[in-house]
Amino acid sequence: MSSFQNFAFRIFREYTKHFMIFFPDLKKILKKSDMPYTTQEYLSMSMLISLIALILFIPVFSLLFTILVKDILFSILFAILSGLVASVGLFFGMIKYPLSIIKSKESNLNNSLPFALLYLATISSSKLPLFKTLNIFTKFSSYGEIKKQINNINNDTKLFGLDIITALERAVERSPSKNFSELLYGLLSTIRAGGDMNIYLKQKSINFMNEYKRKLHEFSNTLTLFIEIYLTAIILGAIFFTILTAIISAIGGGGEDIIILQFILIFLFMPLISIMFIYLIKSSTPGEE
Repeated sequence: MSSFQNFAFRIFREYTKHFMIFFPDLKKILKKSDMPYTTQEYLSMSMLISLIALILFIPVFSLLFTILVKDILFSILFAILSGLVASVGLFFGMIKYPLSIIKSKESNLNNSLPFALLYLATISSSKLPLFKTLNIFTKFSSYGEIKKQINNINNDTKLFGLDIITALERAVERSPSKNFSELLYGLLSTIRAGGDMNIYLKQKSINFMNEYKRKLHEFSNTLTLFIEIYLTAIILGAIFFTILTAIISAIGGGGEDIIILQFILIFLFMPLISIMFIYLIKSSTPGEE
């Protein structure tokens, strides 16, 4: 353990025993997120961070509220309440954090799976045993999270002496991606049934690639819609508003107010809307991690 982790565990070890029943899935979540903590260790660190935050929040909030409302007693009480709410929110944010890691890993896996599987199927066509196929894949591929997951399978077989079936079963348990888990389940079924692993991998690579093509088609339609909305509603709307306000200013006066509105539109509203559209397009692009 790190010194912080060890300190938190010593303080909150007894308390976490009673809290673990409220987080029954946390152990599985931590395993899928590759975070090297037990449930008790992670709960202990979350509690300590929340306690430290509470100690910091109360004086800061007290000072802010005192400046705003000029009532010391009210400020202290409201600061304590606000600090408690903020620290509890931080605690549950810490509990939810591994889920965000899992989601990122899942996105990484799903986006690169069609291409990685094509490479894996090519290696498998040489009729090598599965453990050797996986070993070659990790040596010569660069598919990020998939390489890491398969490397864990190799470590289970080479370092811990597990057979390939047990290693695959362990990989299914810690896989953050449903698609990758289904692929491993299929490998397990093929091995147990004595089927042709190469045929299975080729068929799965075709299926995943077809799904990827479908996502690309959907994205092209979505991108077209985004561009039309951006050009018509945002760009043309901003130009129309600027011209209209300039005409109104020339006819009815109020030039300073009109200039402020135009400034807000051009230098604040337009950049914010553009950033939002960039984020929407980036988040919906197939292959983005």
